Amino acid sequence: MNVNEILQFVDRLVVEHTGKHLDDVQRAVVVGTWQRQTYDDIAQQCNFNKNYVSDVGAELWQLLSSVLSEDIKKSNFCSTIERFRLTELPVIIQNHHQSNNNQSNNSFNICNYPYAANHKCQRNEQELTYHDLSTAPQIFEFYNRESELEILCCWLLKQNSRLISVLGLPGIGKTTLVKKLIDLNYQHFEIIIWRNLTFPKSLDLLISDLLKCCKQQLQETLHEQFQQLLDLFQHQKCLIVIDDVQNLFIPGELAGEYRPEYRNYQTFFQAIRETYHQSQIILISQEKCPEMQCLDKELYPFQCLELLGINNREILENMGLKDEDNWLNLIKLYQGNPQYLKDIAALIKDCFDANIAEFLAENKLIITSQMKRRFKQSFDRLSSVEKQLVLELSKIENPVVRESLKQSLNLSSIEFINGLQSLQQRYLIIKTKADKTLFHLSPIFREYVKSLLK
Repeated sequence: MNVNEILQFVDRLVVEHTGKHLDDVQRAVVVGTWQRQTYDDIAQQCNFNKNYVSDVGAELWQLLSSVLSEDIKKSNFCSTIERFRLTELPVIIQNHHQSNNNQSNNSFNICNYPYAANHKCQRNEQELTYHDLSTAPQIFEFYNRESELEILCCWLLKQNSRLISVLGLPGIGKTTLVKKLIDLNYQHFEIIIWRNLTFPKSLDLLISDLLKCCKQQLQETLHEQFQQLLDLFQHQKCLIVIDDVQNLFIPGELAGEYRPEYRNYQTFFQAIRETYHQSQIILISQEKCPEMQCLDKELYPFQCLELLGINNREILENMGLKDEDNWLNLIKLYQGNPQYLKDIAALIKDCFDANIAEFLAENKLIITSQMKRRFKQSFDRLSSVEKQLVLELSKIENPVVRESLKQSLNLSSIEFINGLQSLQQRYLIIKTKADKTLFHLSPIFREYVKSLLK
């Protein structure tokens, strides 16, 4: 049995006993235990307190012991589960129902299982239910994004927006938000498939992959296969998530410029947006491209959500930091970016004995080595015009009006305006409105760019 089969098996047992699926911490305990990890190892991966993870594990073993009528512990979980093959599950379920005098009439249906990878079942001859989240992340933390969830749920379920983009800086929580959205709403979709473009594939390979997942007999040409996919989208409620879309774009050019070999993705996204069907595609990206801009919401049901940082103390819980009174100061300093805060929390624990007050006493915005690597990737993607802009902005302490910034650069009006827009579409420039519109670099990125001038 592999780890996905283990998760499915344990989840079935828990659903039959409690009516609820495994939560993310329980899933982490199951996976970690199957992989012979300690509670300490599991806790570090989840960023939870070891005692909390241990308590969750103890409750889970007690629950499984009750369902299987056998004493289950962390030490014997693997060997015991191996003896209970999936073929024995109906007997377990039947015994459970009998012991409860048939009080529950909700039998478990694997079609409703939100986490299983590469499973499928037929509802009837025409309809397929298939959920593939094998490349989606596990969620161990979810902070204060309820309003964003409500917006996405409205677009997804009430407005039936066919194309949705979730955009923002690296580490801001885009992927986590979308995964949470799916975990809460998977029952509304017959087909859910998550694909990641960390290493992009050509459009014809992506479409054939989606069709094969749904057991479709492939037509010969890309055009015919795309029509097949649209037919599927029209007849069944599908949700497709495509993560890391920015990898389709050319480094060194303005934001959203497609690589030549991926240019037909632009046509694909436009067609999804403009063709009538009952399904949705969610794009997750660090850069905005033209088809992600919504000009006429009534004509084209398309929406764009741009994520900002989180200003909530909860984000630092379970990170082992002291001085709770200074938590909000640290969050503000690092713009509420969850990944930045994880990086800086590790540094504070290593170098300042977890004391935030001592760290803040340095009175300097410190960039960790992990942040530098991420910022270098962002900087290397910039066009030459954008690099001129950010290098100039890094020298200016206060937000500046567009006219003053342009005067300090040897750029044409077209280069300047396009570069300014592109930096906004990468979420590296912050625009504020007072008497006039002002521009300045994201403070943390500004600190990195200043280091390049030394």
